[in-house]
Amino acid sequence: MIKLGSHVSMKKPDYLSGSVNEALSYNANAMMIYTGAPQNSFRVPVENLKIQQARKRWLENGHSMDDLIVHAPYVINLANTAKLETFEMGKRVLRNELIRSSAIGAKYLVLHPGSSLKDTLENGIDIVVEGLNEVLKEGFDVTVCLETMAGKGSEIGYRFEHLAEIISRVDYPLGVCFDTCHTWDSGYDLNNLDQILEEFDRIIGLDKLHVLHINDSKNVVGARKDRHANIGEGNIGFDILSNVVHHPLLKGKTMILETPYIDGLPPYKEEIKKLLNRNSWGL
Repeated sequence: MIKLGSHVSMKKPDYLSGSVNEALSYNANAMMIYTGAPQNSFRVPVENLKIQQARKRWLENGHSMDDLIVHAPYVINLANTAKLETFEMGKRVLRNELIRSSAIGAKYLVLHPGSSLKDTLENGIDIVVEGLNEVLKEGFDVTVCLETMAGKGSEIGYRFEHLAEIISRVDYPLGVCFDTCHTWDSGYDLNNLDQILEEFDRIIGLDKLHVLHINDSKNVVGARKDRHANIGEGNIGFDILSNVVHHPLLKGKTMILETPYIDGLPPYKEEIKKLLNRNSWGL
C-alpha cells in the first residue's frame, strides 16, 4: 500500500483532532504536523491537544499511528558552535518535541541537521553528534529522522555522506527523511532515480529511510536554494515524482506533501489523487 498524505495544521480549539479531520478530508492515509509554530518553541500543554479523540478517529479509519509524522521546529540548530546558548536551547526543544511526539503516539520525528554558520562543516557535524547523543541517551520510543537538505549556505545534510557520518557516530538509532525538492536542489538528479536510491542504500541504507517529503522544485537541479513547487509545476515534474511514490524500493515508506497553497487553498486532495492515479495521467 502507498502511504501518502500531507502536512496539516494543528490549531485551537481542536488541535490534533482537527489535524486528523483535515488529513481525512484529503483522502490521506498519512499526515505530518508541527506540535506548535515551527518558528518558535512555544507549546501549549500536551494535555490540551485532544490526542485520544484524534487517535480514535485516525485508527477507526484504518490508518496507523506510524504514519502520523511530527516535524521538529526550525529553531533547533544543533550545529551552532558559535553560540552555546543556541546549542543548549536546541537540545531542550528537541527533548520536549520527543516527549510530545511520544505522548501523541508518533513513531518518527523529522529534524533538520542544522547549519554550521561560519564554522566548518566538520565541526558542525561534531557538535550535532554531541547534541543528539546527549538528548537521546534519555531513551525515547520515537526515532529522529534527519532530513536531506538543499545545501543553502552552511546547511549540513545536503550530501548523503553527511547523514551517514552522523548516524554512524550517534550511539542511538536514527532514521532519514528524504525530501525530493531538497535532494534535487542539492544536486541529485532524480531523473536517475534508480541510481540515486542505489547510492543512498550503499551510503546510508534504505532500511533507515522512514519518511519522504514529496515536493516539486522551482529550481534547476543543483541550485542549492530550496524552493518548493506544486506537483508537476516545477523542474522535477510529475513523471519523476510519481515514479518516486510508486517505486518498489520505497513501498511502505510514509510519504508527505509539503507543496505550496494555491490561491490560499491547500492543493493536497488533488495532488494525492493525481499521484495515486498515475495511469490516468498518461503514465
